[in-house]
Amino acid sequence: MNEIVFKKEIAPKTVLLRVQAPGIAAKIKPGQFVIVRISEQGERIPLSYAGADASEGILRLVVQAVGRTTTDLTGLETGQTIKDIIGPLGHPTPVAHYGTCVLIGGGYGAGALVPVAESLKQEGNKIIAIIGGRTGSLVVMEDEIRPFCNRLIITTDDGSEGKKGLVTDALKEVMSEEKINFVMAVGPVPMMKAVSEMTRSSAIKTLVSLNALMVDGTGMCGACRVSVGGQTRFACVDGPDFDGHQVDFELLTQRLKMYRLQEEEIMKRSR
Repeated sequence: MNEIVFKKEIAPKTVLLRVQAPGIAAKIKPGQFVIVRISEQGERIPLSYAGADASEGILRLVVQAVGRTTTDLTGLETGQTIKDIIGPLGHPTPVAHYGTCVLIGGGYGAGALVPVAESLKQEGNKIIAIIGGRTGSLVVMEDEIRPFCNRLIITTDDGSEGKKGLVTDALKEVMSEEKINFVMAVGPVPMMKAVSEMTRSSAIKTLVSLNALMVDGTGMCGACRVSVGGQTRFACVDGPDFDGHQVDFELLTQRLKMYRLQEEEIMKRSR
């Protein structure tokens, strides 16, 4: 159980894993996530899923080596197993017939948009996906999301692939060309904040997937608390998707930095 059956490096320090998890693969829905523990002594980390094959019992995960646990996870090879995978957790992304939907992914956040794009397409929506990275080698999941898109826009900061600029530059262009009914952004906090600010004045329904700190994933520990519309919410049980126009991104940013020094110390010790 939880055996890695496929591994591929899709960007520097970023891998795509296919893992045996039949119980989760049969039930998980777009927008939900899992919590992973590599070993008995390991920490629990949340991961968005990038697709599932219920018939084969396979869960697809995109993992970027950022801290100690994600570094260890990307170091596992085909045939090795993950100690625990718990899920599905959180609420699914609300999928309906909106009209024209723009899905925006920054870096490995693009992985979580693949199942969302597929489900929205099945509901008859027009799908415009914008995925970006600092450079072409950091753009991921392009081939996986393309089949569900009416239009796919790639952006890179340095212009090495697609359009030169930020995903928000592409969003601005799309907004000037046609009426948008729904926007979803997944990726770095500054990007999700910028997208939300761009759509606010037009009152476009905008969802963001919050990558808050988590421990248990059931709402008991309170580590993942965020402020949405002036109220305290828990990303694990109330989210992870929230109205981008209501999120306190400044508080989210502060909380994500809480254990940065400890994480840096752990990485130093393991070298």
